[in-house]
Amino acid sequence: MISLSVLKWVPPFARGSVKEYRVRWALEEAGLPYAERVLTPADQDAADYRAVQPFGQVPVYEEDGFALFESGAIILHIAEKCEALMPRDAKGRARAVQWMLAAQTSVQPAVDAVTALDFFYGEEEWAKMRRPGAEEFLRRRLGQLAGWLKGREWLEDRFTVGDLMMVTVLRDLRHRDFVGEFPALAAYVKRAEARPAFQRALSDHLALYAEAEKAEAAA
Repeated sequence: MISLSVLKWVPPFARGSVKEYRVRWALEEAGLPYAERVLTPADQDAADYRAVQPFGQVPVYEEDGFALFESGAIILHIAEKCEALMPRDAKGRARAVQWMLAAQTSVQPAVDAVTALDFFYGEEEWAKMRRPGAEEFLRRRLGQLAGWLKGREWLEDRFTVGDLMMVTVLRDLRHRDFVGEFPALAAYVKRAEARPAFQRALSDHLALYAEAEKAEAAA
């Protein structure tokens, strides 16, 4: 059985953004059952967990004595098992991986620059000066991606692991309407979110925190 490490609780703004949920989505698309390994902060710092995840983060994927960390690496490993996520021809596979990397290296940094200002540094003077440039660059990146998607349903000729990664990155902007400024992007995200595998993954991800809050309220 596959085991996936998840956090017992995160603040509301982070729910739907913790990177274990993108692994849940990949597992659902692949039809692979898994069990949760629910972690508290103390568990994250424990020696046995640091032995498989040196930074104490989630997710960690474990199966038959094999452990893997970093969501991108885990998703790629899952996709290799699943033609629904990864084309089997060499060129199709290369293009899917290309979009995975584009999501993480060309789009995610622009997203993170703005979300960090929004959630952590909004009142800092330096952040107020940095915001216009960060938002301008983010819109440029989103516009470039929207241009590619114009007339396309997915990044390539069908849904792949590249779309899964890209949509999870774009969803980190859902607290503001950046994506909505680009109709092609908004429709793209909406199509992905309508997938049954996405719905199951997000429901299980959010249920974990609801259960933790229910238990705390009853204590």
